[in-house]
Amino acid sequence: MKITSLLSNLILEASRFQVLYDKLVLPKDKKSGKPGEKPKGIIDFKTLKEIIFADPDTKVPEGFDKENATPENMERDVKAGKYTEWLTKQFITPKDSDFEFEGERDSKNPAYVRARQEYARLFLEDLFKQTERLQFYEKVKQYLPQEKRDINKLSIRDLFDIYSNFQLPEKKKKEAEKKLAKKSREGFNHAGGEIIYEGPKWTLIKVEDKGPTGKDAAIYYGGYKDHRNGESDWCTSSPGLNWFDNYIKDGPLYVVFPNEDGGQVGSRTGLPKERYQFHFPSSQFMDRDDHQIDLVEFLKPGGKMEELRDFFKSEFAKGLSTQGGTKLDIIYPQGAAAKYVAIYGYEELFNNLPETLTSLLVKNNSNTPFEHPIPDSISRLKNLETLMMQNCVNSVPESITQCTKLNFISFPNNPNLKTIPEGLKDLPNLSFINVKGCDPKLVSGENIAPSLRELLMDAGKTNPNDKGFYYVMS
Repeated sequence: MKITSLLSNLILEASRFQVLYDKLVLPKDKKSGKPGEKPKGIIDFKTLKEIIFADPDTKVPEGFDKENATPENMERDVKAGKYTEWLTKQFITPKDSDFEFEGERDSKNPAYVRARQEYARLFLEDLFKQTERLQFYEKVKQYLPQEKRDINKLSIRDLFDIYSNFQLPEKKKKEAEKKLAKKSREGFNHAGGEIIYEGPKWTLIKVEDKGPTGKDAAIYYGGYKDHRNGESDWCTSSPGLNWFDNYIKDGPLYVVFPNEDGGQVGSRTGLPKERYQFHFPSSQFMDRDDHQIDLVEFLKPGGKMEELRDFFKSEFAKGLSTQGGTKLDIIYPQGAAAKYVAIYGYEELFNNLPETLTSLLVKNNSNTPFEHPIPDSISRLKNLETLMMQNCVNSVPESITQCTKLNFISFPNNPNLKTIPEGLKDLPNLSFINVKGCDPKLVSGENIAPSLRELLMDAGKTNPNDKGFYYVMS
């Protein structure tokens, strides 16, 4: 190659952005367009930026402000990648296989114009997918037929087909699997995650750090959301996104790995391909594919994770409540707490509720009978202020009177609830009792102790007396 030609290529490479900007953004003919209308280029600057940053080969300085970058910033600091021109070509002049339109392809045809606009909108919306697919293409193109190793000969559809259907040659596949299978279980360790259980078949890891260390752990255990290569599809494992922050503020994440992976591991981390992530506050119990599992079936006697049943009883109960351990809503049969009740029973739930709880709602929305006595252990909840139990209670213990901060008690639609403790009259902060829909003798006051009945009857249905009660009878 002549030295002049080499220099020319180097100059072009160094100024790739300016070449693209001049070619695509600046108007070709400043006299074109309607009177009073500013001439336009082929695409606008914002679109060019999006395409450049979608190229996985583009070089961008750390901390570069992509959103507010000007053409001058781009020219000085950004080196557009080798796939940028291909991406812009797919955007501006899509191949027939990518742009399906039946009819006259004429800029004067309104239907054609609308179809092109929709293609452009979807193209920009899905640019992040092209980034992922081009990264994959760069890794595997050495194994592709010669005619597919030149990106300029491929369409968007061609790239998708390679991404979706590529199979590593059998020899290379076996070498990779053998290498990965040798990775040690030391991979379970990460600064942001704590191994809280190691059993015969399963290892359980807890991620509760709300900062960058915890986020790094969630990304690592999920395998950087590299699902195609044996890792997870969990949104909490997506680098650069904020899903981890949205979940961790309500409670810890738990990741469950089998101790034996059978050589089936993710290529990014070497962690077992089979893995699960649990988040009790949001009732998310997900497998690697980010599909819900039936937690009750997994933990029941004889279930897949039976060995974890007793361990989860206390550990997961800590994560049932929200708002810093002050609130718990159980809507049976949905939700994590409802699953907890189905696995361990009502009494175990109350035994393990955090003593910081100030609000407890239990509501049965199912047609299945779900009536239980409120356990004596409710007395542990010294900070409880609001208690509502609907269609799920048949008796209330005297120990509830030890919850001296209670100010709101509601037991609607519990037809087998026949009485309530007399000691409720001595609760200093109580301002509301509701027994609507309970046993008729309770609603009428016949089954209420005389001293409490007198206080409640004096209070009436809507007007408070000097004790501060509101009494809803029916």
